[in-house]
Amino acid sequence: MKIIKKMGLIIFLTGLLIFVAAIFMGDFLLTEEAMEKSLTEQEYNNLQERFADELVGKKYHSSFAFSAVALKIYNEVNEELKTTEQWDKVMWRKPSNFAFILSKSASSGYLVENKWLLFFLTFGLGIIGSLLFILPNLKLLGPPGIKNDGIYQEASTNRGWIGMLAFGFLFCFYILLYSYPFLIVNWVNIVDPVKHLFNPAEGASQWFLYGLLYSTSMIMMGIRMFIKYRHNNYQIVRTGSVLFFQIIFAFLLVEILPLFGLPGKDLKNAWPLDYYFLFDWNVQYILDSGHFGKFLFVWGFVLSAIIIPVMVYFYGKRWYCSWVCGCGGLAETLGDPYRQLSSKKLFAWKIERWIIYPVLIFATIMTVWTGYHTYNVFNHPEMDSKEILLGISAFDIRDWYGFLIGSIFAGVIGTGFYPILGNRAWCRFGCPLAAYMGIIQRFKSRFRITTNGGQCISCGNCSTYCEMGIDVRSYAQKGQNIVRSSCVGCGVCSAVCPRGVLKLENAPEAGRIDDNPILIGKEKVTLNA
Repeated sequence: MKIIKKMGLIIFLTGLLIFVAAIFMGDFLLTEEAMEKSLTEQEYNNLQERFADELVGKKYHSSFAFSAVALKIYNEVNEELKTTEQWDKVMWRKPSNFAFILSKSASSGYLVENKWLLFFLTFGLGIIGSLLFILPNLKLLGPPGIKNDGIYQEASTNRGWIGMLAFGFLFCFYILLYSYPFLIVNWVNIVDPVKHLFNPAEGASQWFLYGLLYSTSMIMMGIRMFIKYRHNNYQIVRTGSVLFFQIIFAFLLVEILPLFGLPGKDLKNAWPLDYYFLFDWNVQYILDSGHFGKFLFVWGFVLSAIIIPVMVYFYGKRWYCSWVCGCGGLAETLGDPYRQLSSKKLFAWKIERWIIYPVLIFATIMTVWTGYHTYNVFNHPEMDSKEILLGISAFDIRDWYGFLIGSIFAGVIGTGFYPILGNRAWCRFGCPLAAYMGIIQRFKSRFRITTNGGQCISCGNCSTYCEMGIDVRSYAQKGQNIVRSSCVGCGVCSAVCPRGVLKLENAPEAGRIDDNPILIGKEKVTLNA
């Protein structure tokens, strides 16, 4: 069995190395036809002459070299237009997106001609290697149950060199995905064949690549979860639930709905995670989509303002964070090996409160700000609604929110830092929806984790495995029910307890935070002779 695991690791690493090397494969040759296809009419008129002189017909052997020339011309022409105040001709497309689309149209060479082969050598080998590494654990683990398995002695799970390599890859991937997508255009080319299964006329984008990687990672690590927690029915059903919502709602539906002329929306995405819900372009897009678009608009309000508070009241935030959310789903599958790295220190808890609630306030202000802007756009087109409050543009605030919260915090830090900060850094410190639900859970919910302190042997498994940084053992030792706004109800603390001390409950509000009177001395206990 150990030989099979080693073979699986070698196959996985081979696929990963080919995936990384693919960035440097292929050629980039811009033709007149490709330029017309990828540029808007305004961009074509502005850039055609410069491109014809400096870019068209010249072969480049990397996306780095090609995009550098393309961006140089794009920025120079734009600056000339702004300097001469030809505002009607200025190109407003984000330079990184412009370079990505142009680079994809200019892609040529071996990789583009053998996409299915490269897909197998990257995704295929990665999947095969993962399965060979994971499946033998059924035999190696022995009897079901979670034991002291040396997680703090493994270089991959104790911030050792393997963990640092994983951190480096994840960190660089998110930086490239959000800020420099034109440098990973070959990765996007590799997944074109899968995109064509949904829509033969459309090529993949960097977001399709991300969705496919996201879903594939969750499936592979979800299988690992099924094996690791096979003794606990709650964990099996919960893992199956997050896989279902990610694959069906967040990936397949988003790809299938546009085939019927409908908006490709993730129906489980709620405010304030869906921070662009009231952006003018989004409102216009969904309202232009007929009755289904109107349903999406109403559904967004109902989900955020009614369904979420009601469900949190009855089931706590676990119904969303641990059963539905894609971010939580990735944290519970891909991030599970790092859950013990979440800091349990009091200082970390203070930082959590100092950061997450200001993020919620910022999200609320941003939503009101941009919502008012959208109202002006639709109802008062004669008004200049660009500058609407304190001289700050709605465009600026939503761009900064998207960059700082949506990209840097949720992506680069939230996922990229799994091997350093644990798997729930985003959920714990930055997610505004988690903060919103956490307030309800703390003060108006039936959810709690009850403890039977008399049975606690202080093994510490519960605190070690708590991904939200809660010192569960301290509650168990005192016989206190656990009612914390940060708790996502994953139930792993209960699953790893060897004595059955912890239990997830949805009970009447009365007595939610009661202590065990025997352990804290509220009443005397007499024993019959």
